[in-house]
Amino acid sequence: MKRRLIKLATASVLVASAGVSIAQTTSMPTTPTTKILAIGTFPPGTDMKLVQHILPTEVRETAQLYLEGKIDQWYSLEDRAGVAFILNVTDVNQAHEMLEALPLGKAHLMTFSLLPIGPLNPLRQLLKPPSSQ
Repeated sequence: MKRRLIKLATASVLVASAGVSIAQTTSMPTTPTTKILAIGTFPPGTDMKLVQHILPTEVRETAQLYLEGKIDQWYSLEDRAGVAFILNVTDVNQAHEMLEALPLGKAHLMTFSLLPIGPLNPLRQLLKPPSSQ
């Protein structure tokens, strides 16, 4: 039983991390959106001197969003200039409006990819009663 659970958990993580749609493998309920992952980058040709000029205001306003509970976590990107935010919103349009209202968004100096995220759906398999064999 324990070995089966470990195998199932491992397979679930592999399926999720490989980007395979659960709908393709089984008929599971859709994952509810609980947060938005926002990845902000600078478009090619961005004037980084202008970014540096705006950055102090950007940081203050971003910190204010964090203190208001709208940003749950914030990170730097390792492979390029940019940020990753985990937002406490469930609507992509609301996330877009919030980020575009920041100074770098207003100046069109940062663009965001917005990805709705939620609980790891394959874990539902662990909740099924064991089959009698």
